[in-house]
Amino acid sequence: MTTLAPARRPGLRPTAYVLAAVVSVQFGGALAAVLVPLIGASATVTMRLLLSAVIMLLVIRPRLRGRSREAWRAGLLFGAALAGMNFAFYQSLATLPLGVAVTVEFLGPLTLSAVLSRRARDVLAVLAALAGVVLISQALTVPWAELDLVGIAWAALAGVGWAAYILGSRSAGRHFDQLDGLAVALVVAAVLVTPVGVATAHAPALTWGVLAGGVGIALLSSVVPYSLELLALRSIPPKVFGILLSLEPAVAALVGLLVLSQGLTTLQLLGMGLVVAASAVVMVGSGSPEAPAETGPVELVRSRAE
Repeated sequence: MTTLAPARRPGLRPTAYVLAAVVSVQFGGALAAVLVPLIGASATVTMRLLLSAVIMLLVIRPRLRGRSREAWRAGLLFGAALAGMNFAFYQSLATLPLGVAVTVEFLGPLTLSAVLSRRARDVLAVLAALAGVVLISQALTVPWAELDLVGIAWAALAGVGWAAYILGSRSAGRHFDQLDGLAVALVVAAVLVTPVGVATAHAPALTWGVLAGGVGIALLSSVVPYSLELLALRSIPPKVFGILLSLEPAVAALVGLLVLSQGLTTLQLLGMGLVVAASAVVMVGSGSPEAPAETGPVELVRSRAE
């Protein structure tokens, strides 16, 4: 009699890869928060995109010849969304704690995921996440005139940019192989933000140490997490992948506390918990593990390039 061997479950290594990618991205954000007061938000995001583009071009070596007009249009729109997302997020880091900025921004892909899934449970999860953002923003405890409305607006705009980036990523994915589309988008984004970054940069602060910090941001926010995520997605179910990425706001708060000494109040931590829980609820219903990651809500959270 023939017996079927039990299906092998992914080990702890892929899970560790995803968690390491999440931590890497947030340490990249913390390093950016250090550079923003020195050279300005626009110059910081310009440095990050320029260096990321160079590194990705050297590593990926995208094929550029033979692309259709539709492919280049998709690449340009993808890059514009990437530029807007990163520009707005780095502007928010100028005034908001890292954990707050990431949590507010997280509403973008979470809302898009719920809208595309069309499940009532996901809509309720987004409403819970919105309530969490209200707590995080301190709108219930701080007078309106004292709220950092500009920083919150920038973080919310970054969330909109993240949603646009996701849609652009899907479009570019139909015309470019693997990470070729991302490499092209990074070049486009760097070209778009460079004029503003150069015009607003505080030139005396552009020391070798600052440039080294820019390289660190590019590595921590792009090269390292992308590589780890690709390794993890070879064996980890997309549903598990998405749930792990739902921890990003919490990890951002922890990194902000440890690296930047940015403490949060009890109500803000409660709000962050609501956002993390809401994201996990959306990811739990993201279809079977065998379904392609590109078609479910997991891809909506995974497509990140900060």
